[in-house]
Amino acid sequence: VQLQASGGGVVQAGGSLRLSCEASGSIFRINNMGWYRLAPGKQRDLVAGITNFGSPNYADFVKGRFTISRDNAKNTVYLQMNNLKPEDTAVYYCNADIKQRFTETFNLYWGRGTLVTVSS
Repeated sequence: VQLQASGGGVVQAGGSLRLSCEASGSIFRINNMGWYRLAPGKQRDLVAGITNFGSPNYADFVKGRFTISRDNAKNTVYLQMNNLKPEDTAVYYCNADIKQRFTETFNLYWGRGTLVTVSS
């Protein structure tokens, strides 16, 4: 199983980016999916998560600006980021709770991360 994140880049403050993360491999089912971020000198923070039923949750610092969604047919989770701020600069990582075919348990998988840089 692999998670491939994309969509990062450089944007000016107030701009928007849309991140995508596709899970591939021998996948039977995906439960929760989410996005975390790691900024220089800071700990990794949860940005947003979404259940397999589409119920989202957000960190307070992105509420009203970011929207998480998923396409279960494509095994993909998205993060629409609007009104970006310089403090949103970080490497964004996706994760997913996945049960592979012919296994009994779910395991948490992580993507490699995509860099988002917001200039002031």
